[in-house]
Amino acid sequence: MSAHKPVLLNDSVFMESHLKKGSTNWNWIDPGRGALDSPANYYEASLNPWPALPTLENDLVCDVLVIGGGLLGSSTALHLSEAGIETVLVEKGSIGSAASGRNGGQLTPGLARWEAGDILEHFSPDEAKRLWRFCAHEAMDLVDEIAARYDVGLDRQYGHITAAIHPGHMASLIEGADARYHLGDNAVEVVGRHQVREHIASELYHGALIDRIGGQAHPLALVRTLAHGFLLNGGRIFEGTEIARIEQTPAGVVACTASGTITARKGVVLAVHDLTHMFDSQLLPKTIPFFTYVSVTKPIDGGTEQLLPTGMPVYDTQFQIDYYRPVRKDRILFGGQGTGTNWSAERINDYLLGRFRTVFPQYEGVALDYSWSGISDFTLNGATETRRIEGTAPVYMVHGWSGHGVAQTVRIGKAIADDLSGHSEDLEMLLAIQHKPIPLGRQLSPFAIPAAKAAFGVGTAINPGKLVSF
Repeated sequence: MSAHKPVLLNDSVFMESHLKKGSTNWNWIDPGRGALDSPANYYEASLNPWPALPTLENDLVCDVLVIGGGLLGSSTALHLSEAGIETVLVEKGSIGSAASGRNGGQLTPGLARWEAGDILEHFSPDEAKRLWRFCAHEAMDLVDEIAARYDVGLDRQYGHITAAIHPGHMASLIEGADARYHLGDNAVEVVGRHQVREHIASELYHGALIDRIGGQAHPLALVRTLAHGFLLNGGRIFEGTEIARIEQTPAGVVACTASGTITARKGVVLAVHDLTHMFDSQLLPKTIPFFTYVSVTKPIDGGTEQLLPTGMPVYDTQFQIDYYRPVRKDRILFGGQGTGTNWSAERINDYLLGRFRTVFPQYEGVALDYSWSGISDFTLNGATETRRIEGTAPVYMVHGWSGHGVAQTVRIGKAIADDLSGHSEDLEMLLAIQHKPIPLGRQLSPFAIPAAKAAFGVGTAINPGKLVSF
């Protein structure tokens, strides 16, 4: 067995992290579980160790260079290698150490915050059906196909719940189901406040939309599966290798690191979070970054089935959503909150425990074993932004997932690989989506997000039934 093939452990192990996660992210564990300087988060702690890969130490030439070892980069690299295209992937930290391996792991259809109704508003009926199929059924199926092809377990479970926190939100959920039916997708049903309790043992919700094609997966295992397949196909990965700049030359795109250059003859994929500004100062950012947080509880006495009888993951319809799902050994992963500045572990633990008790007040003994922070980003119109910059060799970028893109990111990676090999036009429909630039988007985050929350608070007081989720 390859040393880089991910294997899920029966339970998590409280240990030091071996991943280079960057200075902006933190991991926390219950101090009673051990005095660790840099603890691993739940995902790393529930997988076999990842042997470090080499750092680039010389000049290279390849067909395609992928910068970033998350879901987008690893998927693109895997599909390029399967097509026989010589590809090099570089990651400044460790594979999956950023947002792709630190998110909630919930699989939901759509294109970031664009759901079926949004897609119908922006595309013709035929185009909308094609895009919905791409970012819903095809995205979910691709995750399963890759896991099967490389014989890796992802803790994959099926079904997903969007729970209405206010009775007025039910109208929006019904509209969403209707839009999906119109697109030929019947894998969804709306249930009322009594039936939703068959899935969630909480008095908080007034009904829900049950999605049969969504679900959950272990996101770090998924990223590592993509990288594992890429390595099996002869791909080369360099960890601890940061790109300082890239430039177009007659020979292709040249990427410079501290210890060597990489010349990509056919293309470059910038699969990095909100770092477009580092590579081309003329490109205005079209996203605003934000911090998000995840926790995992101690084992639930009596089992998670008493709180989540069917085991489906849940999003709710608050502006600042709660999301949660069962994980191994009767723990519940519980995440939420989006902030413009990075909250401390103590503050976020208090927040998430408070939200857990609000949802499940009958369970009095909740406590956390793990929590951690991450970074995502969003666009103004809610959809993911995809760019292809032409030159001697094309440069691809994708941003703005709003924390809703685990499966879709994998599918877009395949679309980029297909575009480079000339076998598909899927990418063109993503490139057609228009986005407004956000000058100083990174600098605005600490102010824009609190301002948006305050404005929503006023709006909620006036119209509490209006559905706007973040």
